[in-house]
Amino acid sequence: MTVSTFSAAVHITPTVIKTLYTHGKRKAKKLKNGDEKEEATDDIFFDEAFHIVKSFILLGTKNTVESLQAFTNTHVPAPPWTAVIPVRVPLHSCNQAADLLIQWFGPEDLKRVVGGERWWQVRGLDGIDAEWIAEKSHLRPESVHIDAGRRYSEEERLLMSMEQLETTMLYIHGGGYYWGSINTHRYQIIKYAHKIRGRAFTVNYRKAPQYPWPCPLHDVLAAYLYLIQPPPDAAHKPIPPSKIVFAGDSAGGALCLTMLTVLRDLGQPLPAGAVLISPWVDLTHSFPSIHTNTATDIIPPHGFMNKPSVLWPVDPIKEGGRVARAHSDPLLKPCRVDIPGSDKHITRHTAQVLPTDTEKESDSTPVGSKHQLSSNSVSSIPLESQHKSSFFDGGKCDLTGRGHGRSRDQNRNGSNTIPMDELAVNRGSVSIPDLDDIDFWQPNPPKVLMKNPRDVPLEIRSQIQHYAMTEQLSHPLVSPILQASLGNLCPLYILAGDGEVLRDEIIYLAHKAANPAEYPVREGVMRDGLRQKENAHKFSTPTKVHLQVYDGMCHVLTVFTFTSSADYAYNSIAEFAKHVTQRSAEYLDRNPFPVLQPIPGSDVPSCAMNDRSGDILMIRERVDIHGRVRSMEPKEDITALQLRPSEIGIIKEETLFKWLEGQEEWDRRFKYRATKVMKNRKTIEANAKSIIKKARQRGLSLAGESDDLVEMPIVGRSNVVYGAIQEDRRWGPLDLVDEQPPPTAIAARRDTREALALLKKSIYHTAPATHKTIPRVKTVDVILAAFDPNDATFRHPRQSVSEQQVRTGMRYIHGMRMWQSIVSCSGRKVAVKAAEDTRRVGDALMETGDKAASNVNLAAVGS
Repeated sequence: MTVSTFSAAVHITPTVIKTLYTHGKRKAKKLKNGDEKEEATDDIFFDEAFHIVKSFILLGTKNTVESLQAFTNTHVPAPPWTAVIPVRVPLHSCNQAADLLIQWFGPEDLKRVVGGERWWQVRGLDGIDAEWIAEKSHLRPESVHIDAGRRYSEEERLLMSMEQLETTMLYIHGGGYYWGSINTHRYQIIKYAHKIRGRAFTVNYRKAPQYPWPCPLHDVLAAYLYLIQPPPDAAHKPIPPSKIVFAGDSAGGALCLTMLTVLRDLGQPLPAGAVLISPWVDLTHSFPSIHTNTATDIIPPHGFMNKPSVLWPVDPIKEGGRVARAHSDPLLKPCRVDIPGSDKHITRHTAQVLPTDTEKESDSTPVGSKHQLSSNSVSSIPLESQHKSSFFDGGKCDLTGRGHGRSRDQNRNGSNTIPMDELAVNRGSVSIPDLDDIDFWQPNPPKVLMKNPRDVPLEIRSQIQHYAMTEQLSHPLVSPILQASLGNLCPLYILAGDGEVLRDEIIYLAHKAANPAEYPVREGVMRDGLRQKENAHKFSTPTKVHLQVYDGMCHVLTVFTFTSSADYAYNSIAEFAKHVTQRSAEYLDRNPFPVLQPIPGSDVPSCAMNDRSGDILMIRERVDIHGRVRSMEPKEDITALQLRPSEIGIIKEETLFKWLEGQEEWDRRFKYRATKVMKNRKTIEANAKSIIKKARQRGLSLAGESDDLVEMPIVGRSNVVYGAIQEDRRWGPLDLVDEQPPPTAIAARRDTREALALLKKSIYHTAPATHKTIPRVKTVDVILAAFDPNDATFRHPRQSVSEQQVRTGMRYIHGMRMWQSIVSCSGRKVAVKAAEDTRRVGDALMETGDKAASNVNLAAVGS
């Protein structure tokens, strides 16, 4: 069953009933015991909503990536009291953003780290879907200056009436980089627009795994350039960066931060400020709260996994197992893009960090794991015996001892296991390298940091995150916690939930930005990145940071709009946005945050840290479940801030086994489906070869090719009927011969239906500038397309659900629409004014247009 409104209802209903029962039972127990301690879950509405969201995300992991993406990217109508104007960020802005990223990476890293400069610029749509959002009651159409010689659509007039709104919020939605959309977050963005009395702009950026890193970063950067440097035909005027504030949650928050560092590094103008809500900034999961906060967060215990499909995972069946002992040379370069089919062997030493005194005294098992991580453990970690090599199988690992330590349950599931005492082999008398051996002590993925430095190190042989390849997880633009410096940025307002698994990395991030010298990046990152080495010295000015950690709240607390905590957060975010966009630069230098309004003779709050000149550098606060603020404890009492730089941005042994436990459960559960997926991929790949062959026979010709390579008369640019060659579309799927894209990128794949749709569109409909011709379409193609729902001859093939919104006639009873209705119940008083505001804005726009036309007529009569 796919993710749908019906399946979600079936899956969530038992959760609602169970939560109602356990909530009443827990409250009764607290009343009986006289327990007066307040918790966020004492509120039945939050308790239910928390478990509903957690249950839905778990449902998503039991379905395919495409199914979850389609459900969360289905277009749903906006409330009537809002002005929501759909636009498309054009290819021109996308090309501008691409040029900046090419400049940032440089030719060597583009080839070695990214895999080329073309594949991530390939897209299906003619730009990026986006929306302008404002509340109709805030618009003043009478102030719009309309050109009487031009006819405007209703949407253009509404957009022009937004120009007088001073504050603009560029909102980047979250969703683990691979699901969610402007539709899932529209209500939240509407709420921000209402609170700031301004306008919001949000983009439906391309998502992984179809469009992996740096595709999402490319798109959000294009959105910002579209705001400040719009093309001539854009309906809006250029917006000064000082009037823009970035905002984003989870993956969106991390994209905001990463975008800021790119803009800073290239000397581009920064926005007035940025709001980072639960930003996911460490994709290696190297901080403690990943293990300690599992029960109090909505994130699945083993991370984001999915039912196998032709799209994901890269290797539904993994020959040799997903984890192997590292055994050979040479050592992988950080973020090295492996070449499929290459003869390269992965790693000899992964690195270890010497155990701390606490670790020597305690060898506890991580939360959510059944396996002791000690090298003397007799537990075993199941490693599936699988039969399909993949991207990470360049050098096959011979795991001796296969078949030992197998239990009856494991035999029944057909799963081979490697006993832990064989996987984590202790090398006994082998000498441990000196601490200055960075390759040993600071391993880059896919190598794993072993708890015991004498153990033979392990390496991961599967892609564990949708967003980026395992080798890329320690790159500073993938995990911005590994930026050499987060100084010299605009003011940051950072929010985290005390119960979320990302809490520690968020706290560390805030302190790192405010104190660049005190929280340096590990030496391995500095050694392997010339830009990072330069940035550590170049950007030493502390960034002004306001950090708030909310008691009892989980990941992205703003989802739960009806709680006191979220209400306080929305109001505080709005005040911050208005403050940084409506005050002078001189004023903001000394008062970057609205909570620090200068009062003559008053002292700076104890929760604030300032520099020698008295300017505020950082505010550190906690917020209780009623929205009441108190000072945060000293830095010395925060566990996350005690980690050494060498421990951050590294995949650790306990994190590896936490992921592996869940992944192997999925491998067993969907073993039969994985086999079918591999067969389906071969069938689709054969179809792709046929498509390219036919296109060649019917006139397809690429730049640099001679015309005698085609067998049919060529169709030139002037007489194409169904398609066009777009000069602003730089590259297509057929232009990637010399590149090494990630294995999930559909730009280079030929074994998924979404890849076929992208291929057909680039050949027959919107060809890149590298194509000299559009192939002819035969009558037989038209007939066959009529019987194939996935084909289209006269219209553009539907593109990937990770990019193009799904349109359905059931949108009014869609699950996302229902959720928005539930959480917006507290805002119904606004709906009373909806019809009145709509009529008022419409009438005012018409009146303005009539006046302009009348003036033109009078001028004509007078002449």
